[in-house]
Amino acid sequence: MAAGAKPISREERVARIAKLQRLMADQGVGAMIMESGSSLDYFTGVQWRRSERTTAAVIPARGDIVIVTPAFEEPSVRETLAVGGDVRPWDEHESPFARMVQALRDRGVTSGPVAFEDTTRLFILDGVREAGPAYHAVSGTGLVRACRLIKSPAELALMQTANDVTLAALRHVHTNVRAGMTPGEIAALMDSATVALGGTPEFALVLINEASAYPHGSRQAQTLRDGSVILMDVGCTVHGYQSDISRTWVLGSPTARQRKVWDTVKRGQEIALQTARPGIPVGAIDDAVRAYYEREGWGPGYRLPGLSHRTGHGIGLDGHEPPYLVHGDATPLAPGMCFSDEPGLYIPGEFGIRLEDCWRMTEAGPKLFTPFAKSIDEPI
Repeated sequence: MAAGAKPISREERVARIAKLQRLMADQGVGAMIMESGSSLDYFTGVQWRRSERTTAAVIPARGDIVIVTPAFEEPSVRETLAVGGDVRPWDEHESPFARMVQALRDRGVTSGPVAFEDTTRLFILDGVREAGPAYHAVSGTGLVRACRLIKSPAELALMQTANDVTLAALRHVHTNVRAGMTPGEIAALMDSATVALGGTPEFALVLINEASAYPHGSRQAQTLRDGSVILMDVGCTVHGYQSDISRTWVLGSPTARQRKVWDTVKRGQEIALQTARPGIPVGAIDDAVRAYYEREGWGPGYRLPGLSHRTGHGIGLDGHEPPYLVHGDATPLAPGMCFSDEPGLYIPGEFGIRLEDCWRMTEAGPKLFTPFAKSIDEPI
């Protein structure tokens, strides 16, 4: 299913860097420093883990980028570098921060503001400050968001494929779960189906019985039995882009109470999309769902029993990324933004229901990557 998916092209990454450079130049920022993580991947293609050994990019407002990385990691880092530029290795006894400062100077940035991507760790910021006291650090959050918030057609295609894989794998699991299975066994079934369909498993959270009342589960041992609530929150990646889908059902016959809560959650999902339109604050979506839940006797607000978490989150290269469908987030909703829609309901000591599908905003309104579940009897 994912075999024909096309990765992000070199040309698109070059265009991303050019946009970032224009934004920096407009704002008087000399360069951005960005360590390993999803933003480094987004702009350069470099996919590298974080450790105490720094790998980072220096992206100047003018000129080619510079990648700074440990010398013995250079060949591996080059494997995913998709945009060219200069790679400057550092040996174990040397300072990567001195390399970064020299890269700034070589690109004509001798003083003034340098932006740091917002997940950059403090020791890197401090190291650059010490090596280059003529620079002062500024936040790169707005610059990066201006590039990453709106997804391109290529990004949307990869997210669609990831969601297709996850839904197909969930369908396989739903058909094959049996009484006596444990969460670990069900998760393994999900992961193997995901791999068979060409996706890379990212997470497979399986909450059954009372554990479903806690959004991220419980350490108490749970085993499937007749009447068990099964809540699965699962996702995969395809060329780095993520899916995130939740389905809840009952092994056997649901009770009237389980059916009522399930139907209420589905209505919450529908209200979220009915509220979504270009220009509104994204937090208004959460407000609309929560108002409906309160009319139904849940909450109020974030209190339990009810909806204790936000209605949804942005998604793309990261499973959770801004903006967020949460009260107070004033980010205007715009075409090309992508989110989850997951207004669960949780009853401590009993059970929880979560339904989740991802969607993107268009000029004509929201568009789902996967269709909503039909009913507690037909959840996939």
